[in-house]
Amino acid sequence: MSYEGLFKNPDKKLLALRVLRKANSILRITSTVLIFFFWILDLGFPERTIRELESLVYGIGLLILGQNYFYRILFIYKESSKTRLGFEILLTALLHFFALVQFGWINTTSWPPGLETNLTNVLIFLLFFIDLSRIIVEINKFSIHPALIFILSFLMVILVGTILLKLPNSTTDGISWVDALFTSTSAVCVTGLIVVDTATAFTGLGKTIILFLFQIGGLGMMTFTSFFGFFFKGGNSLQSQLFLKDYINEDNIGQVGSTLIKIIVFTLGLEAIAGVIIYFSINKNLFDSASEQVFFSVFHAVSAFCNAGFSTLSNGLYEEGFRTEYHTHLVLAFAIILGGIGFPVIVAYFQFVKGFFNRWFHVITEKESFFHHAPRMVNINTKLISYTTLILLLVGFVGYWFFEANHSLKGLNGYGKVVTAFFGSVTPRTAGFNTVDMRSLAMPTVLIYLILMWIGASPGSTGGGLKTSTFAVAVLSAFSVAKGKDRVEVFRRQIDYQTVHKANAVIFLSFIVIGSGVFMVLFFNPELAVLDVAFEIFSAFSTVGLSLGITAQLSTGSKLVVSLIMFLGRVGTLTVLVAFIKKARTLRYKYPKEGVFIT
Repeated sequence: MSYEGLFKNPDKKLLALRVLRKANSILRITSTVLIFFFWILDLGFPERTIRELESLVYGIGLLILGQNYFYRILFIYKESSKTRLGFEILLTALLHFFALVQFGWINTTSWPPGLETNLTNVLIFLLFFIDLSRIIVEINKFSIHPALIFILSFLMVILVGTILLKLPNSTTDGISWVDALFTSTSAVCVTGLIVVDTATAFTGLGKTIILFLFQIGGLGMMTFTSFFGFFFKGGNSLQSQLFLKDYINEDNIGQVGSTLIKIIVFTLGLEAIAGVIIYFSINKNLFDSASEQVFFSVFHAVSAFCNAGFSTLSNGLYEEGFRTEYHTHLVLAFAIILGGIGFPVIVAYFQFVKGFFNRWFHVITEKESFFHHAPRMVNINTKLISYTTLILLLVGFVGYWFFEANHSLKGLNGYGKVVTAFFGSVTPRTAGFNTVDMRSLAMPTVLIYLILMWIGASPGSTGGGLKTSTFAVAVLSAFSVAKGKDRVEVFRRQIDYQTVHKANAVIFLSFIVIGSGVFMVLFFNPELAVLDVAFEIFSAFSTVGLSLGITAQLSTGSKLVVSLIMFLGRVGTLTVLVAFIKKARTLRYKYPKEGVFIT
């Protein structure tokens, strides 16, 4: 019998135990908030005279949290998995150890400089994230629409990011609240548009904050918090599984936990691989130190996979010396493609490859037919996204190669032309890196970029835009109408009418938002060219980050408009409507049908 069931007993001792448990939870949350508050003070502000008070608060808070986890272990050790129990025991030991360090009872003078501070920072950040994750998972007890929770999670991260970027230690000379909000929104919405130079305006702390913001924004706050919350709250609750499956595109409720793990592992694994390849492929002479090279590699690997487009270079990858690092450009391009193709597609192909080798294993060991174990793993969604992505990459490559032959490709060697053209077909699809001067592009190339930006990445990915599947369904629907067919078919499958209606709605809403954005920016900045503004708004809505050079010229009103467009592009205009418009009940009637004249 679990301890939760015991608390239903009216016995006074058990009632007292329940009160004690509630008080313990309140004390834990209070301690976490206080520790996090002083941690922000410690990180974000210059040297102060309250270091002893901070150490005392850290020590007491960590000790309280350590005792809290110790009591949790006593309650749950019979019900927890070995992994969860082992992690909580380790966390309990670390909390007590670092509490003693803060009290000065453990000598750390022999430790490498900065090790104690860095380990404490990681521990405090982890504690805050764990408590936040628990709160997020508990939200499923309330009658709040999942779409609204999704929207609020992004707003919360943007707000926290704005505050963190305004800290004195985050910037070199300080930035305005509007610029902090714009940068935070751009990072969380994985856009990459900047109103201040990331390389010079932000310190190492500020750049690290931006890195965390687009990492969280790329996967979604709900993915991270749901993973930790699911882990610490346990995966046996049907409510929790129903709550989480909507955020990770998992139809099978029994696979929620494993899918969460796959998403996190795939993301961190691919980012790590990309970072290592970048580190060893790029010219070391471009950096002043090995640590600078490591940070560059990690920052750009994460930025590429999350389709963020942020760079630690003032001119992006067009920076002198970096613009000819073609091996690095290729690594970033493939990281962008993997991040933008969508986790469902990556998981589907992983299962396909796994099944392929399993079938060969059965053929070799059991002498069975290769097709004996051949389930259908690559579904219509995966096929449609894959083919559309390949077609868009090919069209973008050919278009860039043809129209830029006498512009940005002029003077490059053969390998450089191929890589630059390929990168030029990849980056408009929500990535936002630039290896050429954007203002030197030919007009046809700019128009191709507008189309590629509008289409964007794939659903369930780190990118934005209309989405490849939406565009593909709309095109297939148009051809079906032209052929006189009453349904949409592809790959010997019929696409349901609800999907077609949703695709048309998303396209219509995208035009409304983009048109309104262009109008508002021209209202606040009438001196700007219409094409430049349109390019900026397309880039913001599709969370791309490419610009024709007008971002820094935007007025305060225009910055707020572009921030809103970036937010709507990331969370989805249809998601916003679904969150705030009451869902209609199932209709039990039908009106007579009548045609409407359309040409």
